Amino acid sequence: MARKKSISPENPIILIIDKPKGYVCSKVSDSHPTVYELIPEKYKNLTSPLNPVGRLDADTTGLLLFTNDGKLNHQLTSPESHVSKTYLVDIRDRVDEKTQQIYTKRCKEGLVLPAEKKAPAQFVSNQIIEWISPSQCTITICEGKFHQVRRTFLSLGNEVKELRRLSFGEYKI
Repeated sequence: MARKKSISPENPIILIIDKPKGYVCSKVSDSHPTVYELIPEKYKNLTSPLNPVGRLDADTTGLLLFTNDGKLNHQLTSPESHVSKTYLVDIRDRVDEKTQQIYTKRCKEGLVLPAEKKAPAQFVSNQIIEWISPSQCTITICEGKFHQVRRTFLSLGNEVKELRRLSFGEYKI
């Protein structure tokens, strides 16, 4: 079976939305509003429809890109591209400076994410943490495994209370 080629439209559109909590990255949902409801009306009936670039779960806020450029979407989301994504994280338990150093080192050198729902236990590395306070940091990842940031902090013995994507590659909120 032949694979479909992604053809970029003549006039590619990139739309940046600040996704609020409670919306799902799906076209249809019985229980939550969808991110498609956030798209301005003038972009809803394009010849080449807008699609989200990556996903954010219902509880995560922040930068969500939409584009009608299939090649760009693939380039930004392909694991081989190593496109960075930065998140602002509020964690449940405050951590002192020594523990912050441990978290930072483990994220950089690698740790195993616990299995969750449809995702098996997985090894990740090169996650960069920058501390803002004992209970808040930014984390930059270049992969994008299922619930990667939340599972990272679970692996560290903590829990994410709030999660907000600040940037996706060159795009910033």
